[in-house]
Amino acid sequence: MIKILHNPRCSKSREALALLQQQAQPVEVVEYLKTPLTADELTTLLGMLAIPARQLLRSKEEEYKQLGLDNMALSEQQLIAAMVQQPKLMERPVIIKGNKAVIGRPASNILSLLS
Repeated sequence: MIKILHNPRCSKSREALALLQQQAQPVEVVEYLKTPLTADELTTLLGMLAIPARQLLRSKEEEYKQLGLDNMALSEQQLIAAMVQQPKLMERPVIIKGNKAVIGRPASNILSLLS
């Protein structure tokens, strides 16, 4: 089973979902803005992605600046807490298969997960 953390308002997220559906594999769609991830789920996801929390943040979002998330002294836990409170800050889409995950930008990242 493949899971996509999806934002239907995002063109890249819609593109990723269409790509997954073309692969004729079952896809679980999670609208993470409606069902935000918990801190534990985000921590697990970051492990699957093999990236620090800062790399999952959307630095161009208004909330990023408002919350002072450009402060490099912030801990992983503080950055994760910010994404739990403001899921919009999380990069999208994220595709999960088994114990691996990729950010679906560019879409070719998704293909690497499927092979």
